[in-house]
Amino acid sequence: MILVADDDAQIRAVVRIGLTQAGFGVAEAPDGRAALEKAESLRPDLIVLDIGMPEMDGLEVCRTLRKTSQVPILFLTAHVDEIDRVVGLELGADDYVAKPFSPRELVARVRAILKRTQGAVVAQTVLRRGILSVDPARHLCHVGDDTVLLTAREMDLLERLIARPDHVMSRPQLVDAIYGTNVNVSDRTMDSHLRNLRGKLGQAGCPDAIETVHGVGIRMGACRGA
Repeated sequence: MILVADDDAQIRAVVRIGLTQAGFGVAEAPDGRAALEKAESLRPDLIVLDIGMPEMDGLEVCRTLRKTSQVPILFLTAHVDEIDRVVGLELGADDYVAKPFSPRELVARVRAILKRTQGAVVAQTVLRRGILSVDPARHLCHVGDDTVLLTAREMDLLERLIARPDHVMSRPQLVDAIYGTNVNVSDRTMDSHLRNLRGKLGQAGCPDAIETVHGVGIRMGACRGA
């Protein structure tokens, strides 16, 4: 079940038609408050969430949801300025599509997110580095005994890094590994995911989890903890 939240009925119809033709069940919400209520009652597999809704905008909905839920969120944004997209990703969104958009692109991004969060074939092994452990199959991350809640993008990023902890990956390599080779993703988007991931792991007591090799890329740190 996909929940589509947008105050524009025409946009909701376009998204609904594209998703139902692709075989998805769809529920709709005309504003942010209704989106929160339906997210709680329906427990959707993914939420397509417009940023620019009145009363409670998509950013506030995402911020509220992330206090209790890691449901995948795909933002719709009409803003040309990248700042809204970056803020959305920093709040915990998994991806975004800019308006006007192609229904085919939106469906492809929904499928990609769901594949990562539900149907991807991943190793059943728990990956460990110092005090950090990652179980991709169950979407679990622990620093010591503490659970760290990660979005699908953040889990993808951490899994790629911890699987080869001494290997340095450039930002283009990380983008290709996480988004695929046919998606145009800016450095600021990847920086947002990295900043979020560092912040969550650092808050849990592992500030040395991700290391920047200046001029080269990113790799896992020692994960010795604070």
